[in-house]
Amino acid sequence: MTRFSLKVAVLTTGLLSPLLGGCPAAVVGGLAAAGGAGYEAAQERGVNGTFDDMNLQARVSNAFNGQYGSINTTVYGGQVLLTGTSPTQQAKFQAAQVARQIAGVKVVYDEVQVGPNADGWQIAKDDWITARVRSDLVFNGDIRSGNYTIETDHGSVYLLGSARSQAELDKATQAARYVPGVQRVVSFVSVRYGEPNGQPPATAQAGPPPMVYGGTNQSYAPPSGSPSANAPIQVQKLN
Repeated sequence: MTRFSLKVAVLTTGLLSPLLGGCPAAVVGGLAAAGGAGYEAAQERGVNGTFDDMNLQARVSNAFNGQYGSINTTVYGGQVLLTGTSPTQQAKFQAAQVARQIAGVKVVYDEVQVGPNADGWQIAKDDWITARVRSDLVFNGDIRSGNYTIETDHGSVYLLGSARSQAELDKATQAARYVPGVQRVVSFVSVRYGEPNGQPPATAQAGPPPMVYGGTNQSYAPPSGSPSANAPIQVQKLN
């Protein structure tokens, strides 16, 4: 899927914000395989790990060659996240199978939807959400934002990476959960329990909306039928 430039997405912030509901989204927490990091300068997988993931991402994308629909590939520590759309269930299945057969792929998270391609407006909204979530993580001193990679597709925010503790991961998912327009948050982030202050996994609890860093809070009216401010966070361990 061809994405608009992130710069274009950021420029649309003023236009999109009033139209995106500020309701919390359901969070599906996948405490999955080990992850890496986000920004190259502050990541734990290191420069070599980043290069390997970029190379793997290119090989997966080249293997698809546009045959299975508009599929986005995100790679983190050898984990491959597939998002976007496929025209049929068979094409979706085939894409995941192709990805799993590529050397270096540790696990494939298949989040591809069957249906028509997203239009330009949806892509712009998704890019805006990704930029907003990234900004909220960066300005939260309790979260090491460089250890998270973010992808948004059709309002679903996907987090990959490595958290220093369950508490940090909970804060990261909460931050993403309250960004306007987010429908759900899916976490494939691992928790490094050997780190200081690391805690064993616990069922996440819905909390109040996070503080807005670097700006003033705004009031958004949730669309009709959206989850309430007390909507629960759904936690599900992914195999």
